[in-house]
Amino acid sequence: MSGVIGNLALWSAVVATVVAQVLKVALVLITERRFAPERLLDTGGMPSSHTASVTALATSIGLLYGWGSPTFAIAAVFGSIVMYDATGIRRAAGQQAEAINELVKELAHLFDAGFQPKALKTLLGHTYPQVFAGAILGILTAVLIVL
Repeated sequence: MSGVIGNLALWSAVVATVVAQVLKVALVLITERRFAPERLLDTGGMPSSHTASVTALATSIGLLYGWGSPTFAIAAVFGSIVMYDATGIRRAAGQQAEAINELVKELAHLFDAGFQPKALKTLLGHTYPQVFAGAILGILTAVLIVL
């Protein structure tokens, strides 16, 4: 257990994730003037917590074990896949969910009485600025924790 407690790479990723999720709540509070605690557990939005986490992990591993280490290479490849997925596949799934939700609204008159389809979650992926902000947050978090 002491190995986990002292694992700076792990803590960098955890702290970056938590900070990103708290920032999402704060940004909604500032921009929309409403408290949205559900954003602490939601995906999508500014900044990308997935990106913050994997960037903090890769950066801390690079700082701790060297930029040429196989461990950094694994973390960097893993991180790039996560970021690609966030801006590509997950974002496209969110856009498709928006279109399906709109179709359900337009065709609501065709449903049986009492049938209320549940709206699909649309905030799944990220825009490039959201991923960029998550990456900066992850790098800064790792530098602050490791150095």
